[in-house]
Amino acid sequence: MRKWIAFVLIAAFSPFPVLSASMGESVAYTVNGEPYEGYYVSPAKGAPLVLIIHDWDGLTDYEIKRAHMLAEMGYAVFAADLFGAGVRPTEVRDKRQHTGELYKDRVKMRALMLGALKEAGNKGADADKAVAMGYCFGGAAVLELARSGADLKGFATFHGGLRTPQGQDYSKTRGEILVMHGTADSAITMDDFAELASELETAGIKHEMVTYSGAPHAFTVFGGDRYREDADKKSWTRFSAFLGEKLK
Repeated sequence: MRKWIAFVLIAAFSPFPVLSASMGESVAYTVNGEPYEGYYVSPAKGAPLVLIIHDWDGLTDYEIKRAHMLAEMGYAVFAADLFGAGVRPTEVRDKRQHTGELYKDRVKMRALMLGALKEAGNKGADADKAVAMGYCFGGAAVLELARSGADLKGFATFHGGLRTPQGQDYSKTRGEILVMHGTADSAITMDDFAELASELETAGIKHEMVTYSGAPHAFTVFGGDRYREDADKKSWTRFSAFLGEKLK
């Protein structure tokens, strides 16, 4: 089992009691009898929770870096695993296979995210004060969680899939939705963006949707050829404020 260990210094202004410098840990857990391996880091027991859903690469060092950035802000963070323990695809065809299987089985997708939330609560996070966030595939999964009626304070997506599957809607959604999207994204178009905005407005769901000029798909991925620092920093600043609004 892969282990990730890192120390995080907690900001002096954190509103939550700090027990010690937090140490992240890989977490083996099961959902419906199948093994998964997530990652958990927290500054203190009982801190409000941020659930991270990975992109189509599976849970990697990218999500772990983001988890520690959030822990420094005073949040407990559980980076979920939606593919299975040891499943971290590197080939595009494998990434499409694993995401495609979950897109076809929305019941399983929802169960995996709810299972991760339960495990985060078992680790000591305050799962009653939680926000889910995701990247790319993970963003689409977070919107699936929102449509499921999960009792979270908010749902945030970074360059995530925005289309609503046939037969679904947002009538059960209970938390506010924040969408951060690249205007230059050719994979998820501005037509998709506008359609979701209209859908949420019609459903009466509180939401905020932001686009960033010149930002393509995956604009937040550090070191990638599509990384855009300006859009990444602006979207992270807005997301940080969103957490403060929802989890205070």
